[in-house]
Amino acid sequence: MNILNKINQPADLKPLSLTELTELATEIRHVLLTKVSQTGGHVGPNLGVVELTIAFHTVFNSPIDKVVWDVSHQAYTHKILTGRKEAWLDPAHYDDVSGYTSPEESPHDYFNIGHTSTSIALATGMASARDLQNKSGNVMAVIGDGSLSGGLALEGLNIAATLHSNLIILVNDNGMAIAEDHGGLYRNLKELRDTQGQSENNLFKAMGLDYRYVDNGNDLASMLAAFKAIKDIDHPVVLHVHTEKGHGYAPAIENKEAFHWHVPFDLKTGTTLHPATGESYNDTIHSVLEDELTTQHTPLTAITAAIPGGYDLKRFGNRHPNRYFDVGIAEQESITFAAGQAQQGLRPIVFHSGTFLQRAYDQLSHDLGINQLPVTIMVSGGRISAGDPTHQGIFDIAMLSNIPNLTYLAPTTKEELAAMMRWSLHQPTGPVAIRVPSNGVHSAPLAPDFDVHQMHTLHAGKDVAIIGVGSLLPLAEQVQQQLLNHQVDATVIDPRDISELDTATLNRLNETHKLVVTLEEASLSGGFGEKVSRHYGDTAMHVINLGAAKRFNDHETTAALWHEFKLTPEQVVTEITTHLN
Repeated sequence: MNILNKINQPADLKPLSLTELTELATEIRHVLLTKVSQTGGHVGPNLGVVELTIAFHTVFNSPIDKVVWDVSHQAYTHKILTGRKEAWLDPAHYDDVSGYTSPEESPHDYFNIGHTSTSIALATGMASARDLQNKSGNVMAVIGDGSLSGGLALEGLNIAATLHSNLIILVNDNGMAIAEDHGGLYRNLKELRDTQGQSENNLFKAMGLDYRYVDNGNDLASMLAAFKAIKDIDHPVVLHVHTEKGHGYAPAIENKEAFHWHVPFDLKTGTTLHPATGESYNDTIHSVLEDELTTQHTPLTAITAAIPGGYDLKRFGNRHPNRYFDVGIAEQESITFAAGQAQQGLRPIVFHSGTFLQRAYDQLSHDLGINQLPVTIMVSGGRISAGDPTHQGIFDIAMLSNIPNLTYLAPTTKEELAAMMRWSLHQPTGPVAIRVPSNGVHSAPLAPDFDVHQMHTLHAGKDVAIIGVGSLLPLAEQVQQQLLNHQVDATVIDPRDISELDTATLNRLNETHKLVVTLEEASLSGGFGEKVSRHYGDTAMHVINLGAAKRFNDHETTAALWHEFKLTPEQVVTEITTHLN
């Protein structure tokens, strides 16, 4: 690390020669790969922007000149060059920094960003604030081509064209989102790449923006020249830069989608060190899809917004390409597109991560809820997690369970998951979301009287009832077994429907129980437990709600959060026995 050892701030780059900067790029690529191969992380996005990041910090003067990274999952090199290199050089400090930009870490970062399509809009606001306060400095937004399909990116471009001062929009075009790009916008980007930016068919010029093109964004000399040419420009300009996702690491180039974000891997081969084995809930989902489409002849479609890997959806798309739709990074489009299909008689299933689905809240409420359209939404990632504040899987219950006409279901086994999918695909009353369990696959015979709207009592006891939502039903069962050592025979209940309460079952508990405990891997504020507490508000029933605090978790470990929220079996037992005593 001959060059990197000398770099502690961006100013240290300015005296370096092109040869030295090129060597620095090699050293940074080495430390990036060394760390992410051990910890996991965003591989391809960071490898693709090493040179343009070095060039930015060489030409510009951060933090007077400001760069906003869209998503910010590609900001590792930026962090290394702005005083945080120890988090890549020393394993003891690997966890010192976030995987995304963080103002708490450095004055060179301006936002906690983990979702896409925001950088242009943020930069337009920063540029206008600079002008109103008579300040100076460049403002640059870096946005990947895949992020341009997000509505906010186009809204940002629209406003950028109205500014009359410095604003640089760097479009990092590598032909990929998380997976491949989809949509007409990307045909235009390809045409611009193929013509070296000379095509008259130019989205950015059509919106009234100045436009420049760099064919090799992984060439330092090209990037240095491009940045020098537009530094201190007096009007908005789009710098369209062609880069290679995963540049410099063959496995990441050969399998760009898999190496967008990757668990720890063998650095020499790119092979996953601890691959997941055994059955997954995706297997259940695909079994239902195949049977419903080919045997039951259900007119279903499968829709995703750029995250096919999370559900292995290309397995379905390869078999049924005319019924598989990837709308790209456009969560709002995915929901309203499904609404249009449902209104015309199809039975669409939209596959989402809960932390991304929140971007389509208006569409969930208005296009689906008000219109009561029978769209099924699979929601993954509903779990208590830490690491960064931008990807929190605890707010989906509060978000979805309180939309009128939308049913939110929480299966606890693969049998329930399959049954809920089948019910949703044939019910006529409105949208249904299904919270795919976040724990390992559990299996149990489906109850003969299965009804998605009725709570299921797995064990009937007295005095105490424990209601375990989805992935926390196994915790409820563990607690029930441990309570036997305290001469307490607790009832265990699977709620199934977490949007509307089964009041008949809850009312029956009043006859033989004096305490109800709810367990949910979600925010307590606005969650399922609050509904139960409200139901018993004017009765003698006592209720304990256990779940996550309403906050954005950051550097805590998941284990520490579970302990803080009293979600270990021993802690739940203590809460119950203390209350009873």
